[in-house]
Amino acid sequence: MTEYPFTAEAKRRRTFAIISHPDAGKTTLTENLLFAGGALRLAGQVRARGQNRRTSSDWMKIERERGISVSSSVMTFAYRDCMINLLDTPGHEDFSEDTYRTLTAADSAVVVLDAAKGIEPQTLKLFEVCRLRDIPILTFVNKMDREALDPLEILDEVADKLALDVVPMQWPAGSGSRFCGVQDLIKGQFLPFIKGQEEPLAAMALDDPKLEQYLPANERAELADAVELADGGYREFSLQSYLEGHMTPVYFGSALRKFGVRELLDALVDLAPAPSSITGLRNGEPVVQQPGAAEVSGFVFKVQANMDPNHRDRIAFTRISSGEFKRGMKLKTIVGKTMTITQPIMFFAQDREIADTAYAGDVIGVPNHGVLRVGDTLSESGKMQFPGLPNFAPEMLRRARPKDPMKAKHLRKALESLAEEGVTQLFQPMIGADMILGAVGQLQIEVTAERIATEYKLDVLFEPCPYSIARWVVAKDDAALENFAERHKMQMAKDVDDAPVFLAKSAWEINYAQEKFPDISFTATKER
Repeated sequence: MTEYPFTAEAKRRRTFAIISHPDAGKTTLTENLLFAGGALRLAGQVRARGQNRRTSSDWMKIERERGISVSSSVMTFAYRDCMINLLDTPGHEDFSEDTYRTLTAADSAVVVLDAAKGIEPQTLKLFEVCRLRDIPILTFVNKMDREALDPLEILDEVADKLALDVVPMQWPAGSGSRFCGVQDLIKGQFLPFIKGQEEPLAAMALDDPKLEQYLPANERAELADAVELADGGYREFSLQSYLEGHMTPVYFGSALRKFGVRELLDALVDLAPAPSSITGLRNGEPVVQQPGAAEVSGFVFKVQANMDPNHRDRIAFTRISSGEFKRGMKLKTIVGKTMTITQPIMFFAQDREIADTAYAGDVIGVPNHGVLRVGDTLSESGKMQFPGLPNFAPEMLRRARPKDPMKAKHLRKALESLAEEGVTQLFQPMIGADMILGAVGQLQIEVTAERIATEYKLDVLFEPCPYSIARWVVAKDDAALENFAERHKMQMAKDVDDAPVFLAKSAWEINYAQEKFPDISFTATKER
């Protein structure tokens, strides 16, 4: 394979997503990874008040008010000899579709577990998404400075529930008030923990006489027994098995106390994969696009409007898949739209700077006014197409109407814009003027209402509607589709891509329609 000069740049990239159950400490870990990497002078304190409560990764008003992440964000910074692209994802299950799309742009993932709770339901769902794509997973057990489950119990739970081989890379000495630090099982060193210590101490050799003041004799004996048990009870770490998504190395620490964060960042640089090849289609034929290929290509995994409300911007988050992107390049979509990208953006949460170059693994923002959608491929030839990103059927349907009836057109535009971002889904019935919003859960609806009020200055009401299920309609041919639609006019709708949708009152109604119309399929997913 031909080696291009910029292939070395691609090898320096580490693009990973951080995922977790809500309240496991993901946002705090993100902040302190930025701090450890030198990207922040002062990490935002999620538990602080006032201005200090603002974090770099949570930039939306509702995120700052509630202290939760509801939108994916991207942060790029340099550490050691690598360029780190950190993708922060929503922890709440109502935004799982946003998380799924973000994971398609990541080469690996860090899963954050609460040491006192282990694997929680949403963590399990996110792990399953990772497993579907065989993403290498690195596990960080957080909040060891609080009372925690036994490490063996946590590791066994990961192994049993996730069907992954677990390899502890560190072993904690106690937890809560007894937490003294962690022993590095690979290097044979001890990393002391002192509560209230702003900067973590340096690792110490196990035979260092000074270790006694940080690890009392009784704790040392207990730790030695636990380490001996761990050495005999778990497999040796295999980089190949980790990269294939079958094994997860496990680290312990406290993100809030900045303890273990730098060690985690070092592990990402040392172990996590650089960008790899991606399979797509060129002129309809399968092709494996290598990161070092000459042609610049990439795909849009997220669209975000109004990151800067003063400028009504609309940014397409684009993962570069191959080549050396340069500012001012002309890139094309598969349908022949050509864009001259004069203002490509590199992200630091909501802050940004113009990017002159970008390589495979990097995420750039492409400003556009409705040209790019989630799932679009950009390439120099316009002949490259990567697999589209799926939409999932919503679990909750609500009728949307403005408090001021004169603002109906404005509300429709706002809802269409948010649907194009993938925040929610919008269905327009073929008969009537209703606008029906599709969401995963109630928080998603609340966020939508908040964004419409903040960004579009509109008050919206979301009311119950007669339908509870939406399914995309796929027919054997146009005649079958027209026949079905004609007989179900009152229940037919279109989404923002004009794809036909059947609105049903119950699962029974879907099954009944399937029996009566065997040439019609009702699908819960749609690929853009």
